[in-house]
Amino acid sequence: MDIQVRPMAEIVIRALEAGKTSLDEATGKSLLRQVGIDVPRSAVARDAADAAALAAGMKGPFVVKVVSPEILHKSDVGGVALGLADAAAVAAAVGEMAKKPGIASAHVEGWLVEEMAPAGLEIVIGGFRDSRFGPMLMVGLGGVFVEVLKDVAFRICPVSRDEARAMLAELKGHALLRGARGGAKVDEEALVDAMLKVGGENSLLMALGDHVAEVDLNPVIATGEGVVAVDARFILARDEAVAAAPAPKPVLEEFRPLFEPKTIAVLGASTKDVAIANTFIRRLRDFGYGGAIYPIHPTAEAIEGYKAYPSLAETPEPVDYAYVAINAARIPDVLGAANGRCRIAQVISSGFGEIEEGEHLQQELVEKARAAGVRVIGPNCLGTYSPRGGLTFPAGAPKETGRIGIVSQSGGLSTDIVKRGQWRGLRFSGLVSIGNSADVQPQELVDFYFADPQTKAVGVYLEDIKDGRAFFDLLRSERATKPVVILKGGRSSQGRLAAASHTGALAGDDRAWQALEKQAAVALVSTVDEFIDALLALQHLDLRPHKPTHEITLFGNGGGSSVLGTDVFASMGLSIAPFEGAARDALAAMGLPPGTSTANPIDTPVRTLQEKDGWIAGEILEHVFTHASPDAVAMHLNLAAFVGRGTVDPIDNLFTVVEETLRKWPGVAHFAMALRTDRSPELDQKRHQYRERATRARVPVFDEIPAMARALAIVGHLERRLAARK
Repeated sequence: MDIQVRPMAEIVIRALEAGKTSLDEATGKSLLRQVGIDVPRSAVARDAADAAALAAGMKGPFVVKVVSPEILHKSDVGGVALGLADAAAVAAAVGEMAKKPGIASAHVEGWLVEEMAPAGLEIVIGGFRDSRFGPMLMVGLGGVFVEVLKDVAFRICPVSRDEARAMLAELKGHALLRGARGGAKVDEEALVDAMLKVGGENSLLMALGDHVAEVDLNPVIATGEGVVAVDARFILARDEAVAAAPAPKPVLEEFRPLFEPKTIAVLGASTKDVAIANTFIRRLRDFGYGGAIYPIHPTAEAIEGYKAYPSLAETPEPVDYAYVAINAARIPDVLGAANGRCRIAQVISSGFGEIEEGEHLQQELVEKARAAGVRVIGPNCLGTYSPRGGLTFPAGAPKETGRIGIVSQSGGLSTDIVKRGQWRGLRFSGLVSIGNSADVQPQELVDFYFADPQTKAVGVYLEDIKDGRAFFDLLRSERATKPVVILKGGRSSQGRLAAASHTGALAGDDRAWQALEKQAAVALVSTVDEFIDALLALQHLDLRPHKPTHEITLFGNGGGSSVLGTDVFASMGLSIAPFEGAARDALAAMGLPPGTSTANPIDTPVRTLQEKDGWIAGEILEHVFTHASPDAVAMHLNLAAFVGRGTVDPIDNLFTVVEETLRKWPGVAHFAMALRTDRSPELDQKRHQYRERATRARVPVFDEIPAMARALAIVGHLERRLAARK
């Protein structure tokens, strides 16, 4: 329905102007009526006599509730009376309630007299304004389900009809809606309608989200005929003004100087000591940066063999990228004096918003930089790594330009991601550490990666996001055509405390991030290893929204590993189902050696894989691809089992088999491998060699089966989310 926003907003604003922190129930229910949610017939009485007169014109039984701005939880003070048969009972209930201590001592504005709703299943529909993501919708089953079991589901608004249905399906007690254990079925579509009127595209929360901190419709009575909200609580909020950001430029133009800088200025290098800025210059040189380097120093003639200049305003050419590692107090004025001759400055220095006494300095930094036309990355970060631009801060980082774009709020973790990813075969289109993200926000860089032809998938490490709504809107927009993996720090209460001390973050509730994963092409992970594993899969595999990954063929050596692997895949929501029909018959007809199982999982002892010097695997895969057509083939090999088992390396031949299979059957099934070792240096070196070959074949390699299963589960999730966008 097309709701009338202005009349509703005026009601809320008048309440705020009167100093109220909540709406009384009668006013709240008037808002529900305006958005089309059924509420019981009711009226507000002045006293007991007026209550009786009002009840005389209604149909019993009745409910009476106290109306007071000082009493939010009416039941706690005895301010609710149910099942009142007639007008006399209503008057008596008002008289009794007025005597109760918690009510007698409060300012009472009246008494809500209401026709009692018919019995049904109690539902909770609520909403609140998340500090980062804005309005969020909640639904749950009432009574013990919400109070004890916390059986609720959340989504970020606006919620679609399909998402509202998914929220109901998520509830542990969902079967009760459909008449489980002899109960009556409820009208689920009417319930979905009510949810959308609270948190959908054209809804109460979207219209009033800036002024309403919390909405609680508890209970909503659901029956086979519809739903009725019998209680309504609105907690109000005053909207805080947000400083205006500069008008955005086209995103590729905005950040190309960061990823492909032609000129770099370095602030903080010394002629005497080896400061971090000196190290940065040396790494640029070692990495092969081909552009101009301008050390900035008030008196030095030259630093690290490069002519120095007194300020950013005096370099021979405008500066694309400035690396700033000087005393924090000097930085706002230094950037402010750039006079439009510096595009992007990455502030390495700390002492800003990550500590309480630095918050004002951080604000000054952003204001002066904006006035000078400088976009600021950081402060309190380590730098940017861009192989395409010859830019690096980690030592020994790969020089090849890859397909994975990274945004990280942690500098130290950025180094871990680059170095650990390097050994796993991960290659990057860029990595930006953003620290406090005082100016340039994470979603701006994610937007760059979405537009960047070089980037295939995006990884993000976050402890906090200042404008979660903009992040959410980007991830739900038409621009979000690439998958995103998020490693979120500060998801626990202890983690949130650590985040606040590390980057000045005040991390939001984890519920918003869980909802984000269900509403966008986003996967949440909990460890750096999971982060790298997921991005490795996305680097090599082409997502298939038309055929989301679910059916898996597990193929390898080691019966116990196959059994445990089947359990792990099942726990991730993936299926390893026994082959049927032609696939089963073709594999059985191969007459493989005793101890081989071809049922799925395909368990092939080393002796079997050594048949025909390893080429036997090609025949097995031929039957799998021809007759089973799985969504993915997950191969696992225990490398220790092949040691000393002959002069021919069957694994080398097996890689040739895999390459030929993927060429013959393009796009039929994802292919992933887990190469397991006993952790001996010899086998780890072997695995490294195999991994390099797998990278050339675009096959992601994992250390263990659970890591492979988790990565393929993430691939399937992202494929389903991308499919839902179409």
